[in-house]
Amino acid sequence: MKLKNILLVVNDIERSKRFYHELFGLDVILDLDGNVILTEGLTLQEACVWERLIGKSFTWGDSDAELYFEENDMDSFLEKLAAYPEEVRFLHSLKEHDWGQRVARLYDPDGHLIEVGESMEYVARRLYKSGLSLEETAARTQYPLEYLKEICEEL
Repeated sequence: MKLKNILLVVNDIERSKRFYHELFGLDVILDLDGNVILTEGLTLQEACVWERLIGKSFTWGDSDAELYFEENDMDSFLEKLAAYPEEVRFLHSLKEHDWGQRVARLYDPDGHLIEVGESMEYVARRLYKSGLSLEETAARTQYPLEYLKEICEEL
């Protein structure tokens, strides 16, 4: 068995297609009436179609799940978000976790939570390049020293 797609129920499918394409670069693979399959395994389905399929009405959640994207150029991504002040509502703006990863959390137009964070390999390399020793980088990132030796020795 394998996970095939993640389905998000949305109010306005056209708005959601634009949001995920313009901000995250996801393209439409298949667009059917009220159902859209995007690249990277994300599927959008209009609420009226979802209710018809499950045979009942549903309640929208509140930050009980999130989509996770990785973006190593966080500053450019935040500039891109700034161009969409009507579309983007933050749970929190850019912050750096204790382990060095920079992340931002925002909501899509239907209130689905999205986390955008640097990949941990990028974080480890960034910290190492900033002058931390491999041992200090391991302590900060909580990654095994042997693993860091592999990914940082390329630098």
